Amino acid sequence: MPQGTVKFFNESKGFGFIVPDNGEPEIFVHVTGIVDQIRENDKVSYEVENGKKGLNATQVKRA
Repeated sequence: MPQGTVKFFNESKGFGFIVPDNGEPEIFVHVTGIVDQIRENDKVSYEVENGKKGLNATQVKRA
């Protein structure tokens, strides 16, 4: 399961971005893909799925 750091998350809009630890481009995360409540700078683990506009993080949990 990949890991990364929450770069940005806007609770009111329900989306944000995760920076993967492996140096790959940041990944979009939507509130529907979150298991644990997350905040900016949290270390997280997640799954990756193809979305309409690119990769999306799902099953996002604090690491």
